[in-house]
Amino acid sequence: MNWQAITELEQLETIAQASFDHPVLIYKHSTTCSISATAKSRLERQWDDSQGIESYYLDLLRYRPISQAIAEKFEVQHESPQVLLIRDGKCVYNESHFAIQFGEILANA
Repeated sequence: MNWQAITELEQLETIAQASFDHPVLIYKHSTTCSISATAKSRLERQWDDSQGIESYYLDLLRYRPISQAIAEKFEVQHESPQVLLIRDGKCVYNESHFAIQFGEILANA
């Protein structure tokens, strides 16, 4: 899985714009949470880059203001860990913890 790190607030607009061309996944990860690590690992094991979904990773402990901005911009409640699938500038799928399912991500892409 080819994660692109989200480290700047401006990247959210780039993500929204890119989502008009292809689906974009955002994974909000708590680096101190074992559930977050397990959910991320499960997603990575199932991931197939050929699906055409661009993937971004946010260390939400390090970049908490960006995490809040994601929740506001894409109109979702903040959770951790959390996956958001962005298409046409909107969040079309979001889930957290062990409810994150690769098959559901693909079905909504």
